[in-house]
Amino acid sequence: MSYEFIALMMFSTMMVMLLTGQRVFGAIGAVAVASALFLWGDGGSEMAFSAAMKLMKWYPLLTLPLFVYMGYMLSESGIADDLYKMFHVWMGPLNGGLAVGTIGLMVVISAMNGLSVAGMAIGATIALPELLRRGYDKVMVTGVIQAGSSLGILVPPSVVLVLYGMIARQPIGQLWLAGVLPGLMMASLFVLYIVVRCWLQPDLGPPLSKEERQVSWGEKLMLLQAGILPLLIFFSMTGLFVMGVTSLVESSAVGAVAATLAALVKRRLTAKVMHDTVRKTMAVSCMFMWIIMAALAFGAVFDGLGAVKAIESLFLEKWGLSPWEVLIMMQLSYIIMGMFLDDTAMLVIVAPLYVPLVGELGFDLVWYGILYTITCQIAYMTPPFGYNLFLMRAMAPPEITLPDIYRSIIPFVLVMIFGLAIVTIFPEIALWLPGLHYGR
Repeated sequence: MSYEFIALMMFSTMMVMLLTGQRVFGAIGAVAVASALFLWGDGGSEMAFSAAMKLMKWYPLLTLPLFVYMGYMLSESGIADDLYKMFHVWMGPLNGGLAVGTIGLMVVISAMNGLSVAGMAIGATIALPELLRRGYDKVMVTGVIQAGSSLGILVPPSVVLVLYGMIARQPIGQLWLAGVLPGLMMASLFVLYIVVRCWLQPDLGPPLSKEERQVSWGEKLMLLQAGILPLLIFFSMTGLFVMGVTSLVESSAVGAVAATLAALVKRRLTAKVMHDTVRKTMAVSCMFMWIIMAALAFGAVFDGLGAVKAIESLFLEKWGLSPWEVLIMMQLSYIIMGMFLDDTAMLVIVAPLYVPLVGELGFDLVWYGILYTITCQIAYMTPPFGYNLFLMRAMAPPEITLPDIYRSIIPFVLVMIFGLAIVTIFPEIALWLPGLHYGR
């Protein structure tokens, strides 16, 4: 039995197990351990143990629970509600203004959280009822919330970029900086689409009534205070890290402490808030740890089989593809897998194959991390089984049906594909900030 056939069987078995509903870490880890035992006998039993020990010694992994804690603390303490009130008053007078304000809210939440799930939960529970109550088109606003929440995995401190950096052995600080301009560009493209669409079809996003617009400038300026705490938290965490004052782990600890102090200052640090935050943080952090451990074991087996070299030979020598054609094939495979899997599962499944191959083809791995993340955003919203589609269905009111959700994402997926093409053609959009700060 050839090693190529064994590698194909491993990948196929893992995909079948995932499609049957098995947990991601269970499917990946089981295939890795079983394959190691089959290939190397009793010696293969050390594979999972070695992966566990490597995980326990992985100091940067401490950032994950701290970032997750920070995001849930800000969400559970209601600071996101204050932000939405600010955007509501400032953007409401425009056609589609509340939808534009929702994108702004999502950008701020992304800069405080790093996960798309939190943005989706906040958007569906805070923004969606308000938008529907004020006569916004249900299909358009459903797409707005899904697209806006996807920014959480691109704008720093993106947890997905932290995971990519760990698996691809790339500097987290450079990845964060690389995600800033593409993230802001993507948010700007969403805003541009909303403004143009509501200008052409004003009934899709009516402005606030005259009564609601009668807010004095003094009150408007007072509402801007809602943005001060998130700005301070973001600067204390990301700013200090970029300036070299704190390390990555220290930066995540600063963010967690700052979020807790913000809830305390707002007098919202109750026992229930702390309990819910810690419980959700533990659940998400443990899930990530199990997945990373399974990915390390799976990657070690693939390395032992020489699967990376085999795929490189297949693409470049037997099929005669150019490096750019290989890159496009990789991105298409992410979109297909994203119909069934979340971003973490996609990363740990293909990272052992794609990341070394990207380096061999001569592409910048920091830039590729941004391409991977944007493609994950698209895959999140791609029917029939995109991750965000079912999250929205679970959180949306009954009048929003699954066909509505499917239709809502079509224009936003097209916008994101356009954004992906721009970053692909002009890598400087992602690499300019890291180059400016780190002298890459």
